[in-house]
Amino acid sequence: MNEQLLSFLSLIKRAGRLALGFDVVKEAVHTRRAALVLCASDLSQKTYKEVSLICARSQVPLEPLPATMDEIWFVVGKRSGVLAVLDRGMAGRLRQLLVSDEDTKPCV
Repeated sequence: MNEQLLSFLSLIKRAGRLALGFDVVKEAVHTRRAALVLCASDLSQKTYKEVSLICARSQVPLEPLPATMDEIWFVVGKRSGVLAVLDRGMAGRLRQLLVSDEDTKPCV
């Protein structure tokens, strides 16, 4: 995973603009606070399907994160497979970093 991407994910967490965990992300999507939803590369198929349906209904972009749940745990301090960025500007920058990361793997 790209070091710049990891650093930016950590910055988003420190800024308090990152929701971690399925239930918290689901609530953020339903209340229209989520600008971008991310999923870990080792997320279960069942959870990915649920998250993708929730995002599709609310028209929130869902992006694969080229990191496992353990790698996310190392960066943000909590083991989670589903994350939501709650700031539109940070979400846009993170999407740019994801596109520039050539090792991006799809969820599941």
